[in-house]
Amino acid sequence: MPKKSKREMQVPVLHPDAAGVDIGADEIFVAVPADRDSDPVATFTPDLQAAAEWLSALGMRTVAIESTSVYWIPFYQILEDLGFEVYLVNAQYVRNVPGRKSDVSDCQ
Repeated sequence: MPKKSKREMQVPVLHPDAAGVDIGADEIFVAVPADRDSDPVATFTPDLQAAAEWLSALGMRTVAIESTSVYWIPFYQILEDLGFEVYLVNAQYVRNVPGRKSDVSDCQ
């Protein structure tokens, strides 16, 4: 059984079929639970459809997207059209999460 990180031990899992997304102008970072894929953080540049298909193939049902500028809008629409439950997260709230800030940690 893989060793859990400090973050995994501190934060309870409320939605096991959920993924997190951090979208920027050039890159999209997507995180899924570690038990779903051997590489639970992937970067998709700029193929939004491939990212959505990957999430679907892994059985994700819920996706939280950090609301950066307007970059989230096309991905939100694709995910919603595929039947995902999509939540838009205020980037200000993510800044309050303890630890170093990076695109990878934001999506996780």
